Amino acid sequence: MLHIDSISKRYGAITALDRVSLDIARGEFFGLLGPNGAGKSTLMSLVAGLRAPDSGTITLDGTPLTAADVATRVSLGLVPQSIALYDDLSAEQNLRIFGELYGLRGAELRARIDEALTAVQLADRRRDQVKTFSGGMQRRLNLVAGLLHRPKLLLCDEPTVGVDPQSRNAIFDFLEKLNREGLTIIYSTHYMEEATRLCSRIGIIDHGKILALGSLDDLLTRLPFVDAIEFPAGSATVAFATAVAALGELTSDDATHRFGPRAEFKVSEFYALAERHGVSPRLFAHERPTLEALFLHLTGRKLRE
Repeated sequence: MLHIDSISKRYGAITALDRVSLDIARGEFFGLLGPNGAGKSTLMSLVAGLRAPDSGTITLDGTPLTAADVATRVSLGLVPQSIALYDDLSAEQNLRIFGELYGLRGAELRARIDEALTAVQLADRRRDQVKTFSGGMQRRLNLVAGLLHRPKLLLCDEPTVGVDPQSRNAIFDFLEKLNREGLTIIYSTHYMEEATRLCSRIGIIDHGKILALGSLDDLLTRLPFVDAIEFPAGSATVAFATAVAALGELTSDDATHRFGPRAEFKVSEFYALAERHGVSPRLFAHERPTLEALFLHLTGRKLRE
C-alpha cells in the first residue's frame, strides 16, 4: 500500500533519515519504535507531505506522494505528536473545522462528528472549550480529528504522550477496533509496551536508519540471550543443584538460583532432572528476551535529550 524507497532528509549538518526504505501492507498495524531524535517524526512528516525528502520517493497505491498532490494526501489521516486543536473553541467546533477542510458538509458532517465524539467518550463535553479538557481528553479529540474524512492510512506520531493510563487504554482500544475494521495504521512510539500490544510488525529506527524490521517474534530471535531458568534458593536439594550445575552455569544468591544452560542444552533435560530429584516444576521461571532488551541492544543505553 505504502512504498518508501531510499528516502533521506537532512537538516543542516544533521542527517535525520538516511536512505530509509519500507513497505507497509494494506490493513497492517505497523510500529515505528525509536528513541528521541531517531527520525520517527521526520519520517511521518515526509509521508504526510508536510516536508519533502532530499532524495528517494514515497508512493501510496502506486501514486507518488508529494506536498503538492493534495488529492492523494486526502487519503491520509495524521495525528501529530503536538496537540493540533483550537483551545478557545469547543470539541464540536474543532471537529467541524477539520471536517470542512476535508470537504464534509451538512448532515454527513454532523453524523461523523457525533460518531467521533461518541467513540472517544466525549459526547457529553461536545460544547465545552478544549482548554478545559484534561491532557487525555485532548489527545482523544486530536485522534478523531484526523479520522473524520475516513482515511485509508492513519499516521499516529506518539499520540499518547503525557496522558493518563485510562486515556491511553481508551486510545489503544479505539485504534485496535479501527485496525480490525481494515484501517492501515503507522504508529510511532518509544514505549515498548505500546509497540508490543498494538503492532503486528515493528521497525526499530535510530540515527535515521532502520536497524531491525519484523514481527515481535522475528525481532526477538535477533537478540543474543541465554534462555535462563530461575528457581528459589532453598527449594532444591544440594544434589539437584549440583546436577544442574553440570548442565551449564549456576549462580546463586540468598533468594534465587539462576541457571544458564549451554548452547546445545534442551529444556526437557532440566525438567527430567527436576522430576528425578522430586523438585516441583511450578518453582521454575524462564527468563525470556523482551522488546526492551532488543531495543537497548540495538540503540544503546546512552541518554537521549
